[in-house]
Amino acid sequence: LKPVKLRESLRSVLARTSNKTMAQGAELHRPRSNLALMLLLALALAGVQWRSSSRDSQEISFAGGPTRKHSGRAGNLMSAVDAAARRRGCTAREAVGVFFATQTGNTEAVAGTIADKAGVEATDVSEYSAEDLAGYDGLIVGCPTWNTGADEYRSGTAWDDLLDDIKGSDLAGKPVAVFGCGDSSGYGDNFCDGIEELHETFAAAGAKMVGYVDASAYQHDESKSTRGDKFLGLPLDQDNEDGMTEDRVASWITQIKGEGMPL
Repeated sequence: LKPVKLRESLRSVLARTSNKTMAQGAELHRPRSNLALMLLLALALAGVQWRSSSRDSQEISFAGGPTRKHSGRAGNLMSAVDAAARRRGCTAREAVGVFFATQTGNTEAVAGTIADKAGVEATDVSEYSAEDLAGYDGLIVGCPTWNTGADEYRSGTAWDDLLDDIKGSDLAGKPVAVFGCGDSSGYGDNFCDGIEELHETFAAAGAKMVGYVDASAYQHDESKSTRGDKFLGLPLDQDNEDGMTEDRVASWITQIKGEGMPL
């Protein structure tokens, strides 16, 4: 039976049993057995309701679990509730957050692709503090490179206001993966420099950095975000290689799962 029909059937039986018990109230030996039956039926009804509600509520959980996507005020409210709950330690399972900041919209689009592949939601980091980020069990963070050639504050986004606070956070052992957007043709000498800045920021807080990518697969000249033959995260070029983004993201998500990201 479907949960709704089963609940209706149980309620009907429970009502008939209750009426019968009241009618037989003068008999001393029968109400006791009827009362037991009523209790069993009530417990069965409660079980059906719990099972139905738990299946429905599975769609809405803290970041990292199955979620229903929200937008506008509903999305902001859910983000605020999640953040407050995490600060109080009220998470039901390991939570992974995908956070981005953007200039032209490319990083936001990429964050959405990553979130879809990872089964979580992407959130603009401007609504969060370093303390909020520290409440997650794993982080996937991304930025553009806007201030090309700069030694610091390279993204020109909300990340610039959080970098120092994040360095002072305690992220000991938590997995963090970085992604970034760049233009390998127009800005080939500073391709995805922002990745290195985010990488070093979270590493300074004690995070376990994951998600390094082979640099030979990209058409760029130089980048501050390479170490040896690896990028310190996932570079994505929406201006020249957007057709490769889906496959790159899919491979990267598989990689970071194997490196300890609790997805």
